[in-house]
Amino acid sequence: MASLGSSDRTFSREAVTLAASGPLASTPDFIGPVAFRAVDLPVMPPVSPMLAKAVPTLPEGDGWLFDPKWDGFRTIVFRDGDEVVLGSRNEKPMTRYFPELVEALRLALPDRCVVDGEIVVSVDGVLEFDRLQDRIHPADSRVRMLAERQPATFIAFDLLALGDEDIRRRPLVERRELLTQALKGCEMRSAGAVHVTPATTDRAVAADWFVRFEGAGLDGMIAKALDGGYVENKRVMLKIKHQRTADCVVAAFRWHKDSTDDVPLVGSLVLGLFNHEGQLQHVGVTASFTMARRRELVNELAPWRNDAWAGHPWASWASEVRLEGDRSPGGQSRWNAKKDLSFEPVRLGLVCEVAYDHMQDYRFRHATTFKRWRPDREPNTCTYDQLEEALPSTLADVLSN
Repeated sequence: MASLGSSDRTFSREAVTLAASGPLASTPDFIGPVAFRAVDLPVMPPVSPMLAKAVPTLPEGDGWLFDPKWDGFRTIVFRDGDEVVLGSRNEKPMTRYFPELVEALRLALPDRCVVDGEIVVSVDGVLEFDRLQDRIHPADSRVRMLAERQPATFIAFDLLALGDEDIRRRPLVERRELLTQALKGCEMRSAGAVHVTPATTDRAVAADWFVRFEGAGLDGMIAKALDGGYVENKRVMLKIKHQRTADCVVAAFRWHKDSTDDVPLVGSLVLGLFNHEGQLQHVGVTASFTMARRRELVNELAPWRNDAWAGHPWASWASEVRLEGDRSPGGQSRWNAKKDLSFEPVRLGLVCEVAYDHMQDYRFRHATTFKRWRPDREPNTCTYDQLEEALPSTLADVLSN
Protein backbone atom coordinates (compact mmCIF):
# COMPACT_ATOMS: atom_id res chain seq x y z
CA MET A 1 0.00 0.00 0.00
CA ALA A 2 1.34 3.43 -0.92
CA SER A 3 1.86 6.03 1.76
CA LEU A 4 -1.27 7.79 2.91
CA GLY A 5 0.56 11.11 2.77
CA SER A 6 0.35 14.16 4.97
CA SER A 7 -2.36 12.94 7.35
CA ASP A 8 0.01 10.26 8.64
CA ARG A 9 1.61 13.17 10.48
CA THR A 10 0.69 13.56 14.15
CA PHE A 11 -1.45 16.60 14.93
CA SER A 12 -2.19 17.94 18.37
CA ARG A 13 -5.95 17.92 18.94
CA GLU A 14 -5.62 21.22 20.78
CA ALA A 15 -3.47 22.75 18.04
CA VAL A 16 -5.83 21.95 15.19
CA THR A 17 -8.20 24.91 15.22
CA LEU A 18 -10.17 25.71 12.12
CA ALA A 19 -12.84 28.18 11.13
CA ALA A 20 -15.92 26.16 11.87
CA SER A 21 -19.60 26.63 12.57
CA GLY A 22 -19.62 27.81 16.18
CA PRO A 23 -21.91 30.52 17.56
CA LEU A 24 -19.88 33.47 16.26
CA ALA A 25 -19.98 32.10 12.72
CA SER A 26 -23.71 32.75 12.55
CA THR A 27 -23.52 36.38 13.56
CA PRO A 28 -23.99 39.02 10.84
CA ASP A 29 -20.57 40.59 11.42
CA PHE A 30 -18.60 37.34 11.17
CA ILE A 31 -16.07 38.16 8.45
CA GLY A 32 -13.05 35.94 9.01
CA PRO A 33 -12.09 32.80 10.92
CA VAL A 34 -13.20 34.21 14.29
CA ALA A 35 -14.98 31.11 15.58
CA PHE A 36 -12.38 28.39 16.14
CA ARG A 37 -13.23 24.97 17.50
CA ALA A 38 -11.14 21.79 17.57
CA VAL A 39 -12.35 18.56 16.03
CA ASP A 40 -11.36 15.18 17.47
CA LEU A 41 -11.60 12.58 14.72
CA PRO A 42 -9.59 9.52 13.64
CA VAL A 43 -8.56 11.45 10.52
CA MET A 44 -7.49 14.94 11.47
CA PRO A 45 -7.18 17.99 9.27
CA PRO A 46 -5.48 19.07 7.16
CA VAL A 47 -6.09 16.41 4.53
CA SER A 48 -4.79 16.63 0.97
CA PRO A 49 -7.35 14.90 -1.26
CA MET A 50 -6.53 11.99 -3.53
CA LEU A 51 -5.87 13.27 -7.05
CA ALA A 52 -6.33 12.08 -10.64
CA LYS A 53 -4.11 11.99 -13.70
CA ALA A 54 -5.47 12.63 -17.19
CA VAL A 55 -5.90 9.73 -19.61
CA PRO A 56 -7.50 9.84 -23.08
CA THR A 57 -10.16 7.13 -22.63
CA LEU A 58 -12.03 5.13 -20.02
CA PRO A 59 -9.87 2.21 -18.86
CA GLU A 60 -10.75 -1.28 -20.09
CA GLY A 61 -11.27 -4.37 -17.99
CA ASP A 62 -12.80 -5.11 -14.62
CA GLY A 63 -11.92 -3.61 -11.29
CA TRP A 64 -12.92 0.01 -11.90
CA LEU A 65 -15.53 2.28 -10.38
CA PHE A 66 -16.63 5.17 -12.59
CA ASP A 67 -18.31 8.36 -11.36
CA PRO A 68 -18.89 11.80 -12.88
CA LYS A 69 -16.19 14.45 -12.64
CA TRP A 70 -17.91 17.33 -10.87
CA ASP A 71 -16.97 20.90 -11.76
CA GLY A 72 -16.80 22.56 -8.36
CA PHE A 73 -14.66 23.03 -5.26
CA ARG A 74 -13.05 19.84 -4.00
CA THR A 75 -13.93 19.67 -0.30
CA ILE A 76 -13.11 17.44 2.66
CA VAL A 77 -15.92 17.62 5.26
CA PHE A 78 -15.03 16.96 8.93
CA ARG A 79 -18.03 16.41 11.17
CA ASP A 80 -17.57 15.96 14.90
CA GLY A 81 -20.95 16.30 16.61
CA ASP A 82 -22.17 19.84 16.10
CA GLU A 83 -18.90 20.95 14.51
CA VAL A 84 -18.74 20.98 10.72
CA VAL A 85 -15.52 22.05 9.00
CA LEU A 86 -15.07 22.36 5.25
CA GLY A 87 -11.47 21.94 4.09
CA SER A 88 -10.38 22.96 0.60
CA ARG A 89 -8.07 21.11 -1.77
CA ASN A 90 -5.17 23.30 -0.61
CA GLU A 91 -5.98 22.41 3.02
CA LYS A 92 -7.52 25.80 3.87
CA PRO A 93 -10.82 26.09 5.79
CA MET A 94 -13.68 27.54 3.78
CA THR A 95 -16.62 26.87 6.06
CA ARG A 96 -17.58 30.54 6.25
CA TYR A 97 -18.22 30.74 2.52
CA PHE A 98 -21.00 28.13 2.56
CA PRO A 99 -23.14 28.73 5.66
CA GLU A 100 -26.17 27.06 4.10
CA LEU A 101 -24.29 23.76 3.84
CA VAL A 102 -23.29 23.62 7.52
CA GLU A 103 -26.74 22.75 8.86
CA ALA A 104 -27.50 20.60 5.82
CA LEU A 105 -24.38 18.52 6.49
CA ARG A 106 -25.30 18.19 10.18
CA LEU A 107 -28.62 16.73 9.11
CA ALA A 108 -27.23 14.52 6.35
CA LEU A 109 -23.98 13.08 7.68
CA PRO A 110 -23.23 10.62 10.49
CA ASP A 111 -22.37 12.24 13.82
CA ARG A 112 -18.64 11.60 13.41
CA CYS A 113 -17.14 11.23 9.95
CA VAL A 114 -14.76 12.59 7.31
CA VAL A 115 -16.16 12.75 3.78
CA ASP A 116 -14.52 13.66 0.47
CA GLY A 117 -16.67 15.39 -2.11
CA GLU A 118 -17.36 18.48 -4.18
CA ILE A 119 -19.29 21.68 -3.60
CA VAL A 120 -21.20 22.83 -6.68
CA VAL A 121 -23.66 25.56 -7.58
CA SER A 122 -26.24 25.09 -10.33
CA VAL A 123 -28.37 27.58 -12.24
CA ASP A 124 -31.43 26.17 -13.99
CA GLY A 125 -30.06 22.68 -13.43
CA VAL A 126 -26.62 23.33 -14.96
CA LEU A 127 -23.41 23.65 -12.94
CA GLU A 128 -22.03 27.20 -12.98
CA PHE A 129 -18.45 27.48 -11.77
CA ASP A 130 -18.46 31.28 -12.06
CA ARG A 131 -21.35 31.47 -9.59
CA LEU A 132 -19.40 29.20 -7.26
CA GLN A 133 -16.38 31.51 -7.44
CA ASP A 134 -18.61 34.41 -6.43
CA ARG A 135 -18.94 32.82 -3.00
CA ILE A 136 -15.26 33.41 -2.16
CA HIS A 137 -15.84 36.97 -0.95
CA PRO A 138 -14.58 38.85 2.11
CA ALA A 139 -17.97 40.36 2.97
CA ASP A 140 -20.06 38.01 5.09
CA SER A 141 -23.25 39.85 4.11
CA ARG A 142 -22.61 39.10 0.43
CA VAL A 143 -21.76 35.47 1.15
CA ARG A 144 -25.05 35.01 3.02
CA MET A 145 -27.04 36.83 0.35
CA LEU A 146 -25.63 34.50 -2.34
CA ALA A 147 -26.19 31.48 -0.08
CA GLU A 148 -29.87 32.37 -0.03
CA ARG A 149 -30.19 33.22 -3.72
CA GLN A 150 -28.06 30.40 -5.15
CA PRO A 151 -27.53 27.75 -2.47
CA ALA A 152 -24.71 25.28 -2.94
CA THR A 153 -24.92 21.50 -3.07
CA PHE A 154 -22.45 18.98 -1.64
CA ILE A 155 -21.77 15.83 -3.65
CA ALA A 156 -20.15 13.06 -1.57
CA PHE A 157 -17.96 10.48 -3.31
CA ASP A 158 -15.63 8.94 -0.71
CA LEU A 159 -15.47 8.19 3.00
CA LEU A 160 -12.23 8.55 4.96
CA ALA A 161 -13.41 8.01 8.53
CA LEU A 162 -16.57 6.80 10.24
CA GLY A 163 -17.11 6.96 13.97
CA ASP A 164 -13.76 6.21 15.60
CA GLU A 165 -12.31 4.31 12.62
CA ASP A 166 -9.86 5.56 9.97
CA ILE A 167 -10.93 3.60 6.88
CA ARG A 168 -8.52 5.06 4.30
CA ARG A 169 -6.62 1.77 4.04
CA ARG A 170 -9.77 -0.15 3.22
CA PRO A 171 -10.38 -0.85 -0.51
CA LEU A 172 -12.67 1.51 -2.38
CA VAL A 173 -15.33 -1.17 -2.82
CA GLU A 174 -15.75 -1.26 0.98
CA ARG A 175 -15.55 2.51 1.43
CA ARG A 176 -18.21 3.01 -1.24
CA GLU A 177 -20.56 0.56 0.49
CA LEU A 178 -20.02 2.29 3.84
CA LEU A 179 -20.58 5.70 2.22
CA THR A 180 -23.90 4.74 0.67
CA GLN A 181 -25.08 3.12 3.90
CA ALA A 182 -23.99 6.02 6.10
CA LEU A 183 -25.57 8.65 3.85
CA LYS A 184 -28.71 6.74 2.94
CA GLY A 185 -31.57 9.23 2.80
CA CYS A 186 -29.23 12.24 2.95
CA GLU A 187 -31.11 13.99 0.13
CA MET A 188 -34.34 13.96 2.14
CA ARG A 189 -32.69 14.93 5.44
CA SER A 190 -30.87 17.88 3.85
CA ALA A 191 -33.74 19.05 1.62
CA GLY A 192 -31.70 18.23 -1.48
CA ALA A 193 -28.48 19.94 -0.40
CA VAL A 194 -26.40 16.77 0.07
CA HIS A 195 -26.13 13.83 -2.33
CA VAL A 196 -24.00 10.76 -2.94
CA THR A 197 -22.52 10.78 -6.43
CA PRO A 198 -23.84 8.16 -8.83
CA ALA A 199 -21.26 5.51 -9.70
CA THR A 200 -21.04 2.39 -11.84
CA THR A 201 -18.69 -0.50 -12.53
CA ASP A 202 -20.11 -0.84 -16.07
CA ARG A 203 -17.82 0.82 -18.63
CA ALA A 204 -20.67 1.08 -21.17
CA VAL A 205 -22.79 2.99 -18.68
CA ALA A 206 -19.83 5.25 -17.87
CA ALA A 207 -19.34 5.94 -21.58
CA ASP A 208 -23.00 6.93 -21.85
CA TRP A 209 -22.71 9.23 -18.83
CA PHE A 210 -19.57 10.80 -20.31
CA VAL A 211 -21.59 12.03 -23.29
CA ARG A 212 -24.99 12.53 -21.69
CA PHE A 213 -24.03 14.46 -18.57
CA GLU A 214 -21.84 17.10 -20.19
CA GLY A 215 -24.87 19.27 -20.82
CA ALA A 216 -25.33 19.56 -17.05
CA GLY A 217 -21.88 21.14 -16.79
CA LEU A 218 -19.92 18.08 -15.70
CA ASP A 219 -16.22 17.84 -16.56
CA GLY A 220 -16.03 14.21 -17.68
CA MET A 221 -15.55 10.96 -15.75
CA ILE A 222 -13.32 9.67 -12.95
CA ALA A 223 -12.10 6.06 -12.77
CA LYS A 224 -10.94 4.55 -9.48
CA ALA A 225 -9.52 1.11 -8.73
CA LEU A 226 -12.00 -0.86 -6.64
CA ASP A 227 -9.21 -2.46 -4.63
CA GLY A 228 -7.37 0.80 -3.96
CA GLY A 229 -7.03 2.62 -0.66
CA TYR A 230 -7.35 6.37 -0.17
CA VAL A 231 -3.93 7.81 -0.99
CA GLU A 232 -3.53 11.49 -0.15
CA ASN A 233 -2.05 13.96 -2.60
CA LYS A 234 -1.18 11.26 -5.15
CA ARG A 235 -2.54 10.95 -8.67
CA VAL A 236 -3.85 7.40 -8.36
CA MET A 237 -7.27 8.04 -9.91
CA LEU A 238 -7.84 8.56 -13.64
CA LYS A 239 -9.74 11.48 -15.18
CA ILE A 240 -11.21 11.38 -18.65
CA LYS A 241 -12.18 14.76 -20.07
CA HIS A 242 -13.71 15.88 -23.34
CA GLN A 243 -11.13 16.75 -25.99
CA ARG A 244 -12.07 19.17 -28.74
CA THR A 245 -10.41 21.75 -30.96
CA ALA A 246 -11.43 25.20 -32.14
CA ASP A 247 -9.97 27.76 -34.51
CA CYS A 248 -9.70 31.11 -32.73
CA VAL A 249 -8.69 34.65 -33.57
CA VAL A 250 -5.50 35.78 -31.82
CA ALA A 251 -6.54 39.30 -30.85
CA ALA A 252 -3.85 40.10 -28.28
CA PHE A 253 -1.15 38.63 -26.09
CA ARG A 254 0.21 39.07 -22.59
CA TRP A 255 3.82 39.23 -21.52
CA HIS A 256 5.22 36.42 -19.39
CA LYS A 257 5.88 37.25 -15.75
CA ASP A 258 9.62 36.68 -16.30
CA SER A 259 9.76 38.77 -19.48
CA THR A 260 12.38 41.56 -19.58
CA ASP A 261 13.48 44.14 -22.12
CA ASP A 262 16.58 42.07 -22.80
CA VAL A 263 14.76 38.72 -22.97
CA PRO A 264 11.11 39.34 -23.94
CA LEU A 265 8.78 36.37 -23.47
CA VAL A 266 5.16 35.89 -24.50
CA GLY A 267 3.05 34.61 -21.63
CA SER A 268 -0.22 33.81 -23.37
CA LEU A 269 -2.21 34.44 -26.53
CA VAL A 270 -5.59 36.08 -25.94
CA LEU A 271 -8.29 34.41 -28.02
CA GLY A 272 -11.56 35.53 -29.55
CA LEU A 273 -14.54 34.18 -31.48
CA PHE A 274 -17.15 36.14 -33.43
CA ASN A 275 -20.75 35.93 -32.26
CA HIS A 276 -23.83 36.08 -34.46
CA GLU A 277 -23.81 39.89 -34.28
CA GLY A 278 -20.28 40.01 -35.68
CA GLN A 279 -18.72 41.06 -32.37
CA LEU A 280 -15.39 39.55 -31.37
CA GLN A 281 -15.86 37.97 -27.95
CA HIS A 282 -12.99 37.22 -25.59
CA VAL A 283 -13.15 33.46 -24.98
CA GLY A 284 -9.94 32.68 -23.08
CA VAL A 285 -6.21 32.24 -23.50
CA THR A 286 -3.67 29.65 -24.55
CA ALA A 287 -0.42 29.55 -22.61
CA SER A 288 1.04 26.05 -23.00
CA PHE A 289 4.45 27.05 -24.36
CA THR A 290 8.03 26.17 -23.54
CA MET A 291 10.38 29.04 -22.73
CA ALA A 292 12.05 28.65 -26.12
CA ARG A 293 8.67 28.85 -27.85
CA ARG A 294 7.79 31.97 -25.83
CA ARG A 295 10.89 33.68 -27.25
CA GLU A 296 9.97 32.62 -30.79
CA LEU A 297 6.45 34.00 -30.42
CA VAL A 298 7.84 37.47 -29.74
CA ASN A 299 9.24 37.56 -33.30
CA GLU A 300 6.20 35.89 -34.85
CA LEU A 301 3.85 38.46 -33.31
CA ALA A 302 6.07 41.50 -33.96
CA PRO A 303 4.74 42.33 -37.48
CA TRP A 304 1.18 42.22 -36.18
CA ARG A 305 1.78 44.74 -33.41
CA ASN A 306 2.20 47.75 -35.72
CA ASP A 307 -0.84 50.07 -35.54
CA ALA A 308 -2.69 47.28 -33.74
CA TRP A 309 -5.17 49.61 -32.00
CA ALA A 310 -6.38 51.06 -35.31
CA GLY A 311 -9.81 49.56 -35.83
CA HIS A 312 -9.25 46.90 -33.20
CA PRO A 313 -12.61 45.63 -31.84
CA TRP A 314 -11.27 45.71 -28.27
CA ALA A 315 -9.80 49.23 -28.43
CA SER A 316 -12.43 50.64 -26.08
CA TRP A 317 -11.45 48.17 -23.38
CA ALA A 318 -8.02 49.75 -23.10
CA SER A 319 -9.43 52.85 -21.42
CA GLU A 320 -12.55 51.51 -19.70
CA VAL A 321 -12.74 51.53 -15.92
CA ARG A 322 -12.56 47.93 -14.68
CA LEU A 323 -15.67 47.16 -12.66
CA GLU A 324 -16.21 44.16 -10.41
CA GLY A 325 -17.28 41.26 -12.53
CA ASP A 326 -15.88 42.71 -15.77
CA ARG A 327 -14.74 39.84 -17.98
CA SER A 328 -12.83 41.74 -20.66
CA PRO A 329 -9.24 40.61 -21.32
CA GLY A 330 -7.77 43.33 -19.12
CA GLY A 331 -10.11 42.82 -16.18
CA GLN A 332 -8.79 42.30 -12.67
CA SER A 333 -8.00 38.78 -11.52
CA ARG A 334 -10.53 37.37 -9.06
CA TRP A 335 -7.80 35.51 -7.19
CA ASN A 336 -4.86 37.93 -7.29
CA ALA A 337 -5.56 41.66 -7.42
CA LYS A 338 -1.86 42.34 -8.08
CA LYS A 339 -1.68 40.06 -11.11
CA ASP A 340 -1.10 41.98 -14.32
CA LEU A 341 -3.82 41.06 -16.82
CA SER A 342 -3.12 43.92 -19.23
CA PHE A 343 -2.80 42.86 -22.84
CA GLU A 344 -0.94 43.92 -25.97
CA PRO A 345 -3.19 44.04 -29.04
CA VAL A 346 -2.31 42.58 -32.41
CA ARG A 347 -3.93 43.33 -35.74
CA LEU A 348 -6.57 40.81 -36.66
CA GLY A 349 -5.18 38.28 -39.09
CA LEU A 350 -3.72 35.48 -36.99
CA VAL A 351 -5.74 32.33 -36.39
CA CYS A 352 -4.66 29.38 -34.27
CA GLU A 353 -6.12 25.99 -33.47
CA VAL A 354 -6.42 25.17 -29.77
CA ALA A 355 -7.54 22.11 -27.84
CA TYR A 356 -10.14 22.59 -25.09
CA ASP A 357 -12.46 20.52 -22.95
CA HIS A 358 -15.68 22.52 -22.74
CA MET A 359 -17.26 25.96 -22.85
CA GLN A 360 -19.15 27.76 -20.10
CA ASP A 361 -20.92 31.10 -20.53
CA TYR A 362 -19.44 31.39 -24.04
CA ARG A 363 -15.86 31.08 -22.77
CA PHE A 364 -13.40 28.22 -22.44
CA ARG A 365 -13.83 26.80 -18.94
CA HIS A 366 -10.12 25.99 -18.61
CA ALA A 367 -6.93 27.16 -20.29
CA THR A 368 -6.56 25.79 -23.80
CA THR A 369 -3.62 24.04 -25.46
CA PHE A 370 -2.03 25.58 -28.55
CA LYS A 371 -1.99 23.10 -31.46
CA ARG A 372 -0.88 25.04 -34.57
CA TRP A 373 -1.25 28.20 -36.59
CA ARG A 374 -4.02 28.19 -39.20
CA PRO A 375 -2.80 30.46 -42.06
CA ASP A 376 -5.57 29.00 -44.23
CA ARG A 377 -8.30 30.52 -42.05
CA GLU A 378 -9.62 34.09 -42.10
CA PRO A 379 -10.46 35.62 -38.71
CA ASN A 380 -14.08 36.35 -39.65
CA THR A 381 -14.67 32.62 -40.14
CA CYS A 382 -13.84 31.89 -36.50
CA THR A 383 -17.32 31.82 -35.00
CA TYR A 384 -19.15 29.97 -32.26
CA ASP A 385 -20.91 27.90 -34.92
CA GLN A 386 -17.87 25.62 -35.20
CA LEU A 387 -18.21 24.46 -31.58
CA GLU A 388 -19.80 21.14 -30.70
CA GLU A 389 -22.86 21.49 -28.50
CA ALA A 390 -23.36 19.17 -25.53
CA LEU A 391 -26.58 17.19 -25.22
CA PRO A 392 -29.10 18.94 -22.96
CA SER A 393 -28.97 17.61 -19.40
CA THR A 394 -29.52 18.83 -15.85
CA LEU A 395 -28.13 18.18 -12.39
CA ALA A 396 -31.33 16.28 -11.56
CA ASP A 397 -30.68 13.96 -14.52
CA VAL A 398 -27.25 13.14 -13.16
CA LEU A 399 -28.33 12.57 -9.58
CA SER A 400 -31.26 10.36 -10.58
CA ASN A 401 -28.83 7.65 -11.75
